[in-house]
Amino acid sequence: MLCRRSKLTALLCAFVLLVTLLIPSNAAAVTIGVQDTDVSNSASFSTDTIYQIVTDRFFDGDSSNNPTGDIFDITNPRKYHGGDWKGITQKINDGYLTGMGITAIWISSPVENITTIDPSNGSASYHGYWGRDFFKTNAYFGSISDFTELINTAHANNIKVIIDFAPNHTSTAELGDTVFPEDGRLYRNGTLIAGFKSDTQSIFNHESWTDFSTWENSIYHSMYGLADLNQMNGTVDTYLKDSIDMWLDLGVDGIRVDAVKHMPMGWQSNWLSNIYEEHEAFVFGEWFSGSTGNDSEMTEFANESGMSLLEFRLANAIRNTLGSGTTDMQELYSVMVDRESSYKEINDQVTFIDNHDMSRFMTLASGNSRALENAYVIMMTSSGIPTIYYGSEQYATGGSDPENRGDMPGFDTNSTAYQVISKLAALRKNNAALAYGTTQERWVNSDVLVYERSFGNSAVLIAVNRSSSQGYNIGGALTNLPDGQYGDVLCNLLGGGTLTVTGGAVSTYYLQAGQAAVWQYSNDDTAPMIGNIDPLIGIAGNTVTITGSGFGSTTGAVHFGTNTAQVVSWSDSLIQVQVPTVTAGYYDITVTTSAGSSVSNYDDFKVLTGSQTAVRFIVKDATTEYGQNVYIVGNCLELGNWDASKAVGPFYNATATIASYPDWFFDITVPENYNLEFKFIKKDADGNVVWESGTNHVYTVPTGTTGQVLAYFNN
Repeated sequence: MLCRRSKLTALLCAFVLLVTLLIPSNAAAVTIGVQDTDVSNSASFSTDTIYQIVTDRFFDGDSSNNPTGDIFDITNPRKYHGGDWKGITQKINDGYLTGMGITAIWISSPVENITTIDPSNGSASYHGYWGRDFFKTNAYFGSISDFTELINTAHANNIKVIIDFAPNHTSTAELGDTVFPEDGRLYRNGTLIAGFKSDTQSIFNHESWTDFSTWENSIYHSMYGLADLNQMNGTVDTYLKDSIDMWLDLGVDGIRVDAVKHMPMGWQSNWLSNIYEEHEAFVFGEWFSGSTGNDSEMTEFANESGMSLLEFRLANAIRNTLGSGTTDMQELYSVMVDRESSYKEINDQVTFIDNHDMSRFMTLASGNSRALENAYVIMMTSSGIPTIYYGSEQYATGGSDPENRGDMPGFDTNSTAYQVISKLAALRKNNAALAYGTTQERWVNSDVLVYERSFGNSAVLIAVNRSSSQGYNIGGALTNLPDGQYGDVLCNLLGGGTLTVTGGAVSTYYLQAGQAAVWQYSNDDTAPMIGNIDPLIGIAGNTVTITGSGFGSTTGAVHFGTNTAQVVSWSDSLIQVQVPTVTAGYYDITVTTSAGSSVSNYDDFKVLTGSQTAVRFIVKDATTEYGQNVYIVGNCLELGNWDASKAVGPFYNATATIASYPDWFFDITVPENYNLEFKFIKKDADGNVVWESGTNHVYTVPTGTTGQVLAYFNN
């Protein structure tokens, strides 16, 4: 039946039409998104608590796969002890990990390792770092079916899985006249590729042991005689891309990359780009540092490579302050805030207080259990993704390797450290201030640090007193907690109690010796706020995950600069989009809710020119004056787009087998099948530039393999 519309009906129709116009044209393809805290969010780990497991030392769930012979001896810390994937699976099923609030596990490298004793140190490869075949499992950890059972069990219990991966090297192959039974051999699914001493294909670098004197020296020379893989070799490049794809296809959520300081950044960026084209995975690397200072090369790697890092700065600061006591709380806080300004994404850096490469915290702290517990409070409430080293929640001790890799001492769910971790891990899932918030000092002296993490309308206030004898009144400390009373999140485990806030400040509160407490307020009713973007590099079409809060449950819009991105899924705390087809460069990302509220606090998303590969650029006869270095600049983002201030380098010139002065070289990620034009330039310490004369060099980048350019410098 036809009828005339009333004015109200007409207005409603007009409103529906307007809303329809505001909804992206791809709305029909948008799925209801998961929350940022969900186990299926494999791109971002900011709300997670990671548990690092040396697989062989955790729990033996299947004695039938234990090795035989001289590589197995449970009394010898350098031999296999029997831990395996079935043991980890069992401890997930019995609730030990979930009871602690663990939502991600980082396990030893799963690849097949050598099965002989290393004659240079008498050790077996129980740790997983002496890979032999990256396409097969370490049989002493289990079979492929055991591995997939672990993955499935973990996911069913809301736990993500990270694997250690070591693309830098295979096994030890050189030390004087020592004969190594495996000779660093590399296999692909059982087929030999090469051994170190019989290497006719340049599968390995042959530059002798590194002395760690320069970054260049540590990249192309071997570490402690380990056969150093030549990632710039096309066979090796393909091998490492295919192998990591295989493990990710099995359901792995994250990758911890060993020794990133010792591989070319150009190759690693190309490898990462390949991963991000195919997978939504979180990747972080080990750039070892014994300092609390800002290493510019380390920070540049974290900000530009597309990979996060293990955060040694915070680990060293906490260990110095609460472990050895060589620095105070004011210095600790300085490190905490300085690191937040150093990284583009501080919330993606992975924090810890001990691991397999340093002494146990309890040994450093001379058995002071309260120091360990307070250290966990600071680590788990600071910016970054906290990692618990297996057994430290049971107060495990141990000095240098291998003593710091002892057998799991027990599974007591009532230990104070276990309980502290469980409560703070749960808080990370329920209060976005810990995952994404900024940090502000509220009260500090040499013994006490009171600081606050805030994100939108949510806040967490943390107070720690390291003194064993002196208490302090922290009354008057300012806070973003609304007026009222707050119970200690730790349930007074470390001596904390109820906090009263009046007029935006703490009422009288006495923080006794050794005490720590955490108080929190959570309110997700906020304007949209971006917490993280993962990863922070990509090519057109890649999936990018945006986490935060206040996005709403109805699909809005996301822009890269002025370019609209295709929305894949949307929820109040997690959005997935595809990188739009745009000119390569750095873009600000804006999220606009369906209600029209916008936020744009990320301005450095790096859109690459296209699919990447690594090319070695060698320039010959480039003589320089004292203080000058050689760089390259060219016609794509990856070569600086002809902007000398963004030229790539400085080049290297001190290797025996690649290039030595006056020849120079550098390994760079560039777009595949791209017609490069470029010049080499010289810069002095003040940034003054001497351009190469003559016409541009030209080179067509290969597809599906690495490349090499050999050119002469035109003076």
